[in-house]
Amino acid sequence: MTMEQQKDLDNKVNKLKKSVQEIEQDIQVLEDLQYEYDFKRESLEGQVEAETKGRTTTEMQTEETAIKQMFTVLNTKTEVVIKEMANVLTLAEQVQLTLISDELSEWRKRQQMACIGGPPNASLDQLQGWFTGVAECLQQIRQQLKKVQELVQKFTYNNDPLTLSKSQLDEQALSLFKNLITNSLVVERQPCMPTHPQRPLVIKTGVQFKVKIRLLVKLPELNCQPKIKVSIDKGFSEMDTVKGFRNFLLLGVNTKVMNLDESSGCLTAEFRHLSLKEKRPINITNKWSLNVYEELHLISFDTQLILPDLCIDLLATCLPVVLIGGISKLSSAWGSILWYNMLCSEPHNLTFFLNPPPVKWEQLSKVISWQFSSVTKRALNSEQLRTVADKLLGHETQDDPEGLVHWKTFSSMSSSLDIESGGSPLDWIYEHLELTKSYVLSIWNDGYIMGFLSQEREKALLIDKLPGTFLLRFSESCREGGITITWVEHSADGEPVVHSAKPYTKVDMNRIPLPNFIRDYTVVSAGEKDPVNPLIYLYPDIPRDVAFGRYYTSASDGGDLAQSQVTLLPLSLRFARSRLGVGCPDSC
Repeated sequence: MTMEQQKDLDNKVNKLKKSVQEIEQDIQVLEDLQYEYDFKRESLEGQVEAETKGRTTTEMQTEETAIKQMFTVLNTKTEVVIKEMANVLTLAEQVQLTLISDELSEWRKRQQMACIGGPPNASLDQLQGWFTGVAECLQQIRQQLKKVQELVQKFTYNNDPLTLSKSQLDEQALSLFKNLITNSLVVERQPCMPTHPQRPLVIKTGVQFKVKIRLLVKLPELNCQPKIKVSIDKGFSEMDTVKGFRNFLLLGVNTKVMNLDESSGCLTAEFRHLSLKEKRPINITNKWSLNVYEELHLISFDTQLILPDLCIDLLATCLPVVLIGGISKLSSAWGSILWYNMLCSEPHNLTFFLNPPPVKWEQLSKVISWQFSSVTKRALNSEQLRTVADKLLGHETQDDPEGLVHWKTFSSMSSSLDIESGGSPLDWIYEHLELTKSYVLSIWNDGYIMGFLSQEREKALLIDKLPGTFLLRFSESCREGGITITWVEHSADGEPVVHSAKPYTKVDMNRIPLPNFIRDYTVVSAGEKDPVNPLIYLYPDIPRDVAFGRYYTSASDGGDLAQSQVTLLPLSLRFARSRLGVGCPDSC
């Protein structure tokens, strides 16, 4: 939301408050006028009946004329008050429409994007201020209408504007207030396992998760401590049409009283100890129409606000969640969450994956980059994304921003990736993200790992560099993620030769940190006795120890992992074989 839009909405809410205060003053004036008119009218009627005090006919006529004039003023003022109320309710309706249809809707979209790694979602405090301001005005108008009713009961007349308009204004004010309150219950924090805070909306059965609900309207009369009840897949009959769709039991305390939050000053309820358990189906022969990680489920929250003069039912639903039985499905489930929230804003579309739409590469590339920028200090650059695009779209179409990527291409085993033990582009991206976050975060943040980089581009970068220049990139062959180290040497005739070491995996890093491995890595060339470390300069020209020195965790120990198990051929023969693709596989 731009500053101009915020300012415009602030001005409208302030105008609404000011108008309501002006009506309050005008009603007081109207009450005084009515009291004075009623008093003088009754006095004149009494004097006419008693014909007392020797008042002349002329005096009586003068007083009668004055009372008629006062009636005219009273009637005019009444019409003004009614018109002001109608205008205020029209303005309140306009502001409310902007709040619910635009601002609340946009906040929900921002929350969706934040859930999949996008920019952090804006605070609800601003939205709460607007909701509360409109609600206060509507409540004040409803009180003013009650005061108007009291005036009507004391005095009315034919075609009295108050009598004619009050009922309609009452209904409009009540309808607006109910609609505002109904839309003010939101899921402030989506369901998330504490063990995986950066993977909201993926829930493992049997593992506790937390979720927070908030009421955006802050009014004293609403501090009635309503109870929030949690349920799963409540009332969604379309799921019955999907064979094998699983049913779940919600475990833990599923009812919680909303309390006043000290930080926001509004009613909230935070559930921290909920968990889910799958119901065993009676008929286990049903054929699944969806993969487990494509099933979407909905957690909903309902309550009832009971006020002195009305009762309002409230319902809020979270974004669809994916329920898994084991952490091995986490990457697939996270892919489903990405796909759904990129392409769908309808929270009740639980059968989305029966026919998932494709996504434009331009949109998908942004979300893939978010996965890294949300957990590290570096997003993916255009060259890294180009490498990913090559895998998904092919060299011919990856430069087309309209290029479409289909869900099966992204989530299923791909022939474009030479991944050991099979795997999908989603797995490839996800596992390298996890490897980066868990093992080489600081090195990645320093910009020392090039990440997704094609072998063609890798060779082009190294070919003109000094011998011993090396770079680090993500492996194309390790399903569980790995770092490939590639360096350049010169043959006897001065020709550059590019070599790649076997990918360094999570298993390896658990034994020896990557910086130590780089420091201690050695190879033995044919005909030579002493091993040497071929890794001298980190691309483009940073001395190895300058780049990684602060990350070394121990003295050089010549560990087994750092020793090359292959005796390198003479440079001239190595150069020839590298040209023929012999040596480390191209998919390293």
